[in-house]
Amino acid sequence: MRRFGPASVRALPGWAVWVTPGLLTLVVTLAGIGHAQPWRDELATWSAATRPLSDLARMTRTIDAATGPYYLLMHGWTAIAGTSPTALRLPSALAMAVAAALTARLGAVLVGRRAGLLAGLLFAVLPVTSRYGQEARPYALATLLAVLATLLLVEALRRPTWRRWAGYAAAVAALGLLHLVALTLLAAHAVVVLLTAAHGPAGVVDPPGQSRAQMPDASRPRRRHLWRSTQPRDRARVEHHGCHDAPQTPTAFHPATRSNAGGTPRVSPHPGSREHDRDAPEAEPQNVTGEAREALAGWLLALVPAVVLVTPLALVARGQRGRQLDWVDPARLPDLAALPGALAQSGVVGGFVLALAALGVARLGRRALLPAAAVLLPVLLMFAAGTMVPLWVTRYLVFTVPFACVLAGAALAAARVTPAPARTPATATPAEATPAEPAPAEATPAGPARTATPAAAGRTAAPAEAEQGPTSPRGRVAAGIAVVVLAGLLGLPDQAALRRTHEWPRSAPVDYAGAAGIIRAGQRPGDAIVYSPRDGWLFPDLGMAYHLGSRLPRDVLVVRDQRQDASLWAVECDDPARCLAGVDRVWLVVTGRRADPLAAVPGAKGDALRAGYTVRQVWPRPGITVALLVR
Repeated sequence: MRRFGPASVRALPGWAVWVTPGLLTLVVTLAGIGHAQPWRDELATWSAATRPLSDLARMTRTIDAATGPYYLLMHGWTAIAGTSPTALRLPSALAMAVAAALTARLGAVLVGRRAGLLAGLLFAVLPVTSRYGQEARPYALATLLAVLATLLLVEALRRPTWRRWAGYAAAVAALGLLHLVALTLLAAHAVVVLLTAAHGPAGVVDPPGQSRAQMPDASRPRRRHLWRSTQPRDRARVEHHGCHDAPQTPTAFHPATRSNAGGTPRVSPHPGSREHDRDAPEAEPQNVTGEAREALAGWLLALVPAVVLVTPLALVARGQRGRQLDWVDPARLPDLAALPGALAQSGVVGGFVLALAALGVARLGRRALLPAAAVLLPVLLMFAAGTMVPLWVTRYLVFTVPFACVLAGAALAAARVTPAPARTPATATPAEATPAEPAPAEATPAGPARTATPAAAGRTAAPAEAEQGPTSPRGRVAAGIAVVVLAGLLGLPDQAALRRTHEWPRSAPVDYAGAAGIIRAGQRPGDAIVYSPRDGWLFPDLGMAYHLGSRLPRDVLVVRDQRQDASLWAVECDDPARCLAGVDRVWLVVTGRRADPLAAVPGAKGDALRAGYTVRQVWPRPGITVALLVR
């Protein structure tokens, strides 16, 4: 039976390399997607997305403007799919599956198919992928768009066309609309564009050890310096050499070939080719300058739609920052140390991926620039901003995880199992020196690419055991997959925990569904409900409204609900005792576990409840307490 290995990877269609991680991610994220009840951020999504469009627009002018485009998207989705936990989270699961596929594609384009496949598989098994693939928030969609924009940038730099730049412009604009912080990725894009403009795509976005014809998409970049192209269709024409009127190809364009008779290299008799060859180096700086200007101009023009669309949103969001992020503490150096574990949703897995990414940087060298910058620059920019304004929230940086996986995939592609005892020189074969990636085919003007080199012939004639040996590429793929499996096993406890609760830390869940179940089982006609506190971020009122729906008791103290107030909080009456008049039974819902929930209610509301009611029964639940008060 044929075993899976690099030969199998190269034999697969290009689409299979990225479809496999995408399907695996979809399976993982769909597993238990509806088990954890919606947490407070998801309750905010439900509240905003289910409002009429006019109310949603009014709300974004007072709070959550930065998330407004996502709420608009979810408004249309919930109208079709409903508001169950699974329905709310399904767009995120689909987005993470596509993000995994694009991660594999990006790794294949930058490093090679094997590295791309392993990067996508690693991304699929990380707890963070399941965590935000099972959350009704914009982070999964932002992750997808971040990888898509980066992939489109690479393609546009390799072979600039208006369609590629237009696709990149659309991806960047959508990224900014869904997640403003993710636009810090443009710092990494700027570095890559500038270096590509200065030195060309080689060593920046081109894959190592591959000719243009062997790129995963089989695309070839447009070259202005055509005399240096190895592709027959890109060879320059030089007209009227000697006495010939037809266009001729200079000899310098052709590799030396041998005749069938004596093996003597054929040399073109046309002297014009030497003149062209001498002139070529003098014209090169002008063409490089032209390509530099073209790359910079294309990138800057592609940013215009994002600037036009995102700037008004950013200005409104800036004015809401004090109310939106008042719970965020300034960034400190220990936050950087804790970032890998917080991002991966597992301390062990976070450190594991960080170590692999560092090995990938060491392996790739200069070619690690794009994925490494896409991780480091957003983190450093956000940390620097977070020391001055409340902005440091680790989940805002989830979009950097795929780029760390690309670096880790490069390290995994070079992993080896423990080698077998070395053979003696007399029995060694060339197969033992198989490179990590396939050698590039040699393109010739006379025909298709040639791959029959002496080394390749040795590999073909080598025994099958050598191809499957522990230090062969097949052995490296097996070792890489084993490491991916190990990462998945290390994350299993966290995978199980996040399917119980999405709260962070997971040791402090809030059981909205349990509290709602108690009220549903014991309520009577005419009952009222009161919440404390009403102005915090735990949203006990939204939790009860989500789980109880039409069976929610009358919210007796409310004078303006969330929709009428164009916010996420309701406004209560100034005289609670008057509003409670005539109500015999009150369900009191208090955040936190309280032995005496009535004593935990502050202000005039607490005074009115303590003066008019006694506690009949208390039901403490994780993170929330329900009490029945009677006159």
